[in-house]
Amino acid sequence: MDKIITETAAQFDYEVALQVARQVLKKPDSVLCLATGNTTEGIFNELVKLAQGLSIDFSRVRTVNLDEYVGVSPDDPTSCRYRIEQQLFEKLHIPKENVYVPSSTAENAQQVCEEFERHLQELGGIDLMVLSTGENGHIAFNEPGTPFGCQVHIAKITRSTVEAKAALFGGEDKVPQAGVSMGVRSIMMTRRILLVAKGEHKAPIMKKILCGPVTEAVPASVLQLHNNVTLIADRAAMARVDCD
Repeated sequence: MDKIITETAAQFDYEVALQVARQVLKKPDSVLCLATGNTTEGIFNELVKLAQGLSIDFSRVRTVNLDEYVGVSPDDPTSCRYRIEQQLFEKLHIPKENVYVPSSTAENAQQVCEEFERHLQELGGIDLMVLSTGENGHIAFNEPGTPFGCQVHIAKITRSTVEAKAALFGGEDKVPQAGVSMGVRSIMMTRRILLVAKGEHKAPIMKKILCGPVTEAVPASVLQLHNNVTLIADRAAMARVDCD
């Protein structure tokens, strides 16, 4: 696993954005898979600056999102689709037909999972994924205990994630109970992964992810087995990591 450690959060945002920009310059029709959340908001801001400053054309890029909440409308400000469109897609002028974010109700969630899986196959795989991890080691909605062999599936939102998302949704009781998520196996089939981590609150889990055993109890630990992962983290997130 390659490692890029930055001294500040601002440097972290720029470094991740730079890696994505390089991918698009190298392959203008790249398939990108991007996480949404607090970790990636600054990254997206820097990527927009780079794209505009260097006139990078994103019109041929195709994107998929890792996950989406079940029962949340795409135009709801709490949805993954709404946030990434506002923060990134619209500013980079990526055509809507090139964007895939699963959208489901409780009634058709399983059908959406099957459609998502077919779409990944039709794209021919993902070239570059920006992947963040939760404080319990989850990746996408693959919470601790998720089998490593799972593909796109309906995932139950755990208590720790409900607490983490309560402010976004306006209360724990308003956080959705499930999500459509790319599975661990689906993630591991990506050609190159950028594992990104920022902030001292991520330090305890980064030690487990990077130094501990590969275990379903820490889903992100499986990335130790991927042959093309670049870790990009700020110094605060790496404060407890002592395995080289």
